[in-house]
Amino acid sequence: MNARAILAKLRHRKTPTREELTWMAQALADGSVSDAQAGAFAMGVCLNGLSDVGRVALTLAMRDSGRVLSWQLDGPVLDKHSTGGVGDCVSLVLAPALAACGAYVPMISGRGLGHTGGTLDKLEAIPGVSTQLSEARFKGIVTQVGCAIVGATADIAPADRRLYAVRDVSSTVDSLDLITASILSKKLAAGLDGLVLDVKIGSGAFMKTLKEGQALAEALTKTANAAKCRTTAVISDMSQPLVPSLGNALEVAEVMRILTGKGRGPIVDVAAALGGVLLANSGLARDVQEGADAIVHAIRKGYAAERLGRMLSALGGPVGFVENWARFLPEATVIREVSAPQSGYVAKIDGEALGLAVVGLGGGRVVERDLVNPAVGLSDVVRLGVKVSKGQTLGVVHAARSDQAEQAVRAVLAAITLSGSRPRVPDLIAERVG
Repeated sequence: MNARAILAKLRHRKTPTREELTWMAQALADGSVSDAQAGAFAMGVCLNGLSDVGRVALTLAMRDSGRVLSWQLDGPVLDKHSTGGVGDCVSLVLAPALAACGAYVPMISGRGLGHTGGTLDKLEAIPGVSTQLSEARFKGIVTQVGCAIVGATADIAPADRRLYAVRDVSSTVDSLDLITASILSKKLAAGLDGLVLDVKIGSGAFMKTLKEGQALAEALTKTANAAKCRTTAVISDMSQPLVPSLGNALEVAEVMRILTGKGRGPIVDVAAALGGVLLANSGLARDVQEGADAIVHAIRKGYAAERLGRMLSALGGPVGFVENWARFLPEATVIREVSAPQSGYVAKIDGEALGLAVVGLGGGRVVERDLVNPAVGLSDVVRLGVKVSKGQTLGVVHAARSDQAEQAVRAVLAAITLSGSRPRVPDLIAERVG
């Protein structure tokens, strides 16, 4: 086999065989193909697509290009993945809640991408926390605590690591086949019994419409189930931030308010919808509703907070974080309120613009080597459909410098549309797929 023959097939709109895709994945992982050939492969798949069988074959080949974890535990091994949104810190709520319900959650997560925040960046806003662990340490924490949220090691799906970097610079990120293989190769390498996918749609998501979300949900669930991992997708709304804060430490604060009983919000409903599916599919609940109720119970009774505290301590975080979280989180030095220029209803929120405003403050990365400031971001962002008076606060900017704060204030004003009539607020959960 050779790359030229495989590329020729793609050029002629033919799906390579399973053996050819396996060869290509290994060649991506060990450097046998050049960057030019890797880019040509990504472009060929992006332009001409793969069959359903080809998509499964590529996903499994990329999974098997590195280590695949195995577990000997007394409960199901479950995980969740979000396709990306703003103010989306569900993982920090759901993983410990699932652990409190009897599941084991080895969550291999990522950093911020584009306008969306990353779970690893949020965790590392907590002093001392490290998400880069050896496989032995990762498995030890999952076994002892029930959950661990970490970054992928170099030997987890190395073919995806190589291909993703090529896709980013060759304008082939938005390929349904490559997105599916990228997400699932890493998740399946964790050795899961069950997976739920939170497919976000709306202004703050990568997929803006329900049709786009349904297409991705179908591709992901069909591929994962064909790979023998029981998987369901939940399509959820991202037409506004899920919590009223964007930014790493600010989102951790929202999570801690929820887990310690000092806050409520749609994040609990999304966590319950996702967790309910996982618990029902794995046999830990009789049905989705019972599973959802168990997740809410674990949150409200403090069981999820207790698991999160143990996990953070195991990752190097401060002892007693759950009880005294406010004293540990970094705070920005410049605070600016964003005042409504007129009265009206909040008719539209451009979530992507808000996410980019946080990146501009230093809360995300423009290039991979950028350092993230964990303290900056936005808080107290208004909700869709709320009626505000002129001068009322639309949100609060947390910045390191005054000039960055003023720029963010302008961005927030441009991102929030006020109207004389109350808008229809989309349902939080659109549908389940798979």
